[in-house]
Amino acid sequence: MAALKLKGIVLVGGPSVGTRFRPLSMDCPKPLFPIAGQPMIYHHVQALAKLPGMKEILLVGFFENSVFDRFLTQVQMEYPSISIRYLREYEALGTGGGLFHFRDQIVRGDPDHIFVLNADIASSFPLVRLLETHTQHQGVGTILTVRVERSLVSKYGCVVANPETLEVLHFVEKPESHLSDMISCGIYVFRKEIFQAIQQAVSVRQAKLQEQGLEESTIKHGPERIQLEQDVLSLLTSTKKLFTHVCHPVKDFWMQIKTGSSCIPANRLYLQHFLRNAPRQLSTALSPTTILAPELSEEPGEQAAAEVVQPAYIHPTAIIHPSAKLGPNVSVGPRVLIARGVRVKDSILLDGVEIKNDSCILNSVIGWESVVGAWSRVEGAPGESDALNATLKGYKIPSATILGKSVTIGDEIAIRNCIVLPYKAIKTNQHNEILM
Repeated sequence: MAALKLKGIVLVGGPSVGTRFRPLSMDCPKPLFPIAGQPMIYHHVQALAKLPGMKEILLVGFFENSVFDRFLTQVQMEYPSISIRYLREYEALGTGGGLFHFRDQIVRGDPDHIFVLNADIASSFPLVRLLETHTQHQGVGTILTVRVERSLVSKYGCVVANPETLEVLHFVEKPESHLSDMISCGIYVFRKEIFQAIQQAVSVRQAKLQEQGLEESTIKHGPERIQLEQDVLSLLTSTKKLFTHVCHPVKDFWMQIKTGSSCIPANRLYLQHFLRNAPRQLSTALSPTTILAPELSEEPGEQAAAEVVQPAYIHPTAIIHPSAKLGPNVSVGPRVLIARGVRVKDSILLDGVEIKNDSCILNSVIGWESVVGAWSRVEGAPGESDALNATLKGYKIPSATILGKSVTIGDEIAIRNCIVLPYKAIKTNQHNEILM
């Protein structure tokens, strides 16, 4: 496998997508939102960079070039032997159109296999096993799949495969009727012949536009706007060139990140995965803090550290009172200040957040520079939310509570199951609301 030449592509989308991620995407591009202490797509790049033979990783999307400058500098320093670049589309071309537009740059260096990953997912990324499955057959592509409950299949791309040969027999995006319990993870590996299939899909789209009597120049995005899932994979299926690798039910995890609330289960899955497989990525212990309160110490000036229930990620610059208790499944960002008696569980605290004394944060995302007053409680609905939207008919779906940037919560206030837009000051109790 080491002799193979590999290339990785992460499809990052653009500013016009990720609207369901608001208010978190108002101040940070969705692909760079920190989950488990790192930007969302860092986990993708890390998984690709660990593959033997990986030569280049390309981010493809239509954000401004400057958006990823800092991130690219960070990962390039971490993986100096791999070229990591951003390719900007001239407009939104779809998941297949972006690949086709930059096909010359993707096939440069003559890679044997090309990995394609969607940005809005959290996964254990079993790319080595995916590649092993891919190299065992003569297909053009292999798609990573996972088994889910029957009620969830209609929300994703459904895959029907031969259980013996693993050949994909049908691929249907969001089927209306039940076909299979297997869905696409948005993680693929292809041979270079994939561009012939995309070219064929472009030709099919051109023919359809001509049938309808429409000029290419009058159509938004023209014939180059191609979706990998709907337009290309269905062609590969019809020619029996698409195969599947199914995620291991215990070793692997996967979920889609569509709404801000989905960051909480994604954060938990990553942290628990690190606890089992990469404990160095977690915070093993906090640096001790000098106890100034005489009631907490037998001797004046004694050093002590806050209690942390693993798994948890705590940035080294965070200041946490020794009487606070954090975890499990907590991520604490840079320059966070947590006062005495605070309890944080199943939550993400972003840069510069301040939590004043004796407050409680549960199932919540606390936005950049926000302040939670003393004796307050910020709480989201427990459990999983399978909803792909934050609201339904104007009402907030029970899920995590999200505070946007620079939100101020007063003392002795309870916030439950709410979305709070940036720069709001909350002075009364709020439940099941979207506060604009």
